[in-house]
Amino acid sequence: MCRFFDVSRSGYYSFRKRSKQLNQESLLVGQIQACHNSGKYMCTYGCRRVQLWIERQYGKHYNYKTVWRVMHKYGLLSKIRRKRFVHCGEKTRTYANLLNRNFHADRPNQKWVTDISYIPTKQGTLYLSVIRDLFDLSIVAYKTSTRQSIKLVLDTIRTAIEKEEVTAELLLHSDQGFQYASQSYFALTTQYGITPSMSRRANPYDNAMAENFFSILKSECIRLFKTETIREAQTLIDSYIAFYNHERIQLYSKLSPFQKRRLFV
Repeated sequence: MCRFFDVSRSGYYSFRKRSKQLNQESLLVGQIQACHNSGKYMCTYGCRRVQLWIERQYGKHYNYKTVWRVMHKYGLLSKIRRKRFVHCGEKTRTYANLLNRNFHADRPNQKWVTDISYIPTKQGTLYLSVIRDLFDLSIVAYKTSTRQSIKLVLDTIRTAIEKEEVTAELLLHSDQGFQYASQSYFALTTQYGITPSMSRRANPYDNAMAENFFSILKSECIRLFKTETIREAQTLIDSYIAFYNHERIQLYSKLSPFQKRRLFV
């Protein structure tokens, strides 16, 4: 047959293999569709759960990568919202975890932590960038924006440096967000003589003191006063941070952050 049709033996067996794979793929597509149709919420199943469901229902084992490839090829992916990754368009850097969860500071402007959180409003999302001093837990500087950008982080650092007299070596700790890994962040911290420190990947507790402030802000302010517009959210944040720095008593020191700061001075 190969001589008659002028094809190679290897080509013939390759064709047979492809035909077999296509038949198996068609079978798998049907099984994936059956999984998605078997319940109201089954369309949320990703490739690993679909793999387990098929194995239990049909006794057929597939590699989850094969299941994912077929789901992707035929538009059968999970309906759950996927993570969005932001490309910052420039060279990125990572830094050692120099803070290493040592949240004690002997003086102001010795150790700062920084992070970004979001404030939802009916008009859209407002992003809040803060820098917190570990000496008195005050908010040294903060900025808001409707965009989660590198500029938001850089403007927060510039505001902090303009307000504070940083004479000794300063450690600035962050997570591994793209803003903090950017070349612009590296250039600005180098310009001001700031030593960057960065949390380990998938270790949110490394930057717990920044996260802690956002938790306080949202529980004591944002969730109590629902904001309709971006401007209302900005006004609310301004008011609460002023209260937090000047009036809110901390249990461990029995002082507000700025009272403790003034006593040190």
